[in-house]
Amino acid sequence: MKKALRIIPVLDLKDGVVVRAQQGKRDRYRPIVTPLSRSPDVVAVAEGLRGLYPFSTFYIADLDAIEGGAPNSGALARLRTMAEPPALWVDAGVADEKTLLAALAERSLSPVLGSESQRDDMLLRRFCDHPDLILSLDFIGDSFCGPRSLLEEPELWPQKVIVMTLAKVGAAAGPDFGRLQEVKAKAGNRAVIAAGGVRDEADISALSAMGVAAALVATSLHNATLTPGRLASLGA
Repeated sequence: MKKALRIIPVLDLKDGVVVRAQQGKRDRYRPIVTPLSRSPDVVAVAEGLRGLYPFSTFYIADLDAIEGGAPNSGALARLRTMAEPPALWVDAGVADEKTLLAALAERSLSPVLGSESQRDDMLLRRFCDHPDLILSLDFIGDSFCGPRSLLEEPELWPQKVIVMTLAKVGAAAGPDFGRLQEVKAKAGNRAVIAAGGVRDEADISALSAMGVAAALVATSLHNATLTPGRLASLGA
């Protein structure tokens, strides 16, 4: 029996709070306003999301760290104090061995190696077999962000690969099914994860039918196009 597609909520962090992502245009990101939480505080928003469904994993985009600033370490530490602390997939712009080793040593944390943050493929070549490492193949429009070998040499890919279509993030434009299919065709038995554009149950069903393992989702949860009943029926 095929596994159900997992839905993993996204928390975009900037200046210590959760912001609403808009098509990768990070200068436009503002603190989130959502019916799920009274404030953009990271724990408040995470608890609001768990009010929809008991999500066990959250994806964190640490935008300050990705852009070369100080990481939002305090926010991550606070998420770990929640009742039933979630597993965290964290993109913090890691691009050097020392930082990656420190992240891999953290409890319940899977570091995401974003292609947009890489200068070359050396870090991925060294750590691609690590079970906790996740690769994010980042795209803006039709352009791949990062060294081409990360996209063109699937033998470098770890067991989880995110297809991050930044132009579709927060745009409710639908997933990039074509690009997902291209990556899936090269991925072998690796888990392929969709990120960007997921709108509703129909998109989730289409992704599941393609064999996509999980979807990173934010807007459709906050806008209630994915409701608690639908999440429960999907077995998110």
